[in-house]
Amino acid sequence: MILQVEGVGKRFGGLQALSDVTFDLPEGQILGLIGPNGAGKTTLFNCISGVYEPTDGRVTFRGEDVTGSKPYLMARRGMARTHQIVRPLNELSVRENVIVGACFGRENHRLPAAGDIADEVLEFVRLADRSDQLAGSLNVGQKKRLEMARALAARPYLLLLDEVLAGLNPSEIVMMVEIVKRIRTERNVTIIMIEHVMHAVMNVSDRLLVLDYGRQIAEGTPEEVANNEKVIEAYLGDPKLAERLMTG
Repeated sequence: MILQVEGVGKRFGGLQALSDVTFDLPEGQILGLIGPNGAGKTTLFNCISGVYEPTDGRVTFRGEDVTGSKPYLMARRGMARTHQIVRPLNELSVRENVIVGACFGRENHRLPAAGDIADEVLEFVRLADRSDQLAGSLNVGQKKRLEMARALAARPYLLLLDEVLAGLNPSEIVMMVEIVKRIRTERNVTIIMIEHVMHAVMNVSDRLLVLDYGRQIAEGTPEEVANNEKVIEAYLGDPKLAERLMTG
């Protein structure tokens, strides 16, 4: 298992944001993390990646207990993430943004090698033609791909994607889903993705984990989850939705 999350909980004062979340992630899989707004999905990402130290439980990454490790140490160990609200370095070029990922990632590259990695990754995410443009001048879809490129330049074993499809038009969603699939198949990167674009996450994920009010209410294949009564009641809202989601 590349990642094991055991009984993870997180409290903020009197608010219990996560309660007893437990799952194993085999290497090479794509795990979709779904649930209503406020369910605790990004909080779970933050506990896994070191932004927050869990109040309860343990996180094991590649056989090592990393509970409460700092984000920069997690990057060095081979974990990278994108953010729901994109965070480009606006005054740097697109290429320079990706160079940052290569310099501070798992392989700790110096500038010449980091530049070569940036060029290769920008080609992969179809942003090579924007390489010299200021990052702040990109549109939303391009910034999402830049965020992904910066994470990939860190050469992760595990990639956490936080709503990379949000705000995209249908053609951009198709492009991004294709990139996600290629990250797994061509780069052998394991992925956890938070997503609300249900037909996309259903069709790209091997398994789904569902949170509601910080609690884990279901885990299984997309078909199993789409037909789970608790998930339908808490999130999907329509018993007939499963078939439409599975067929796109």
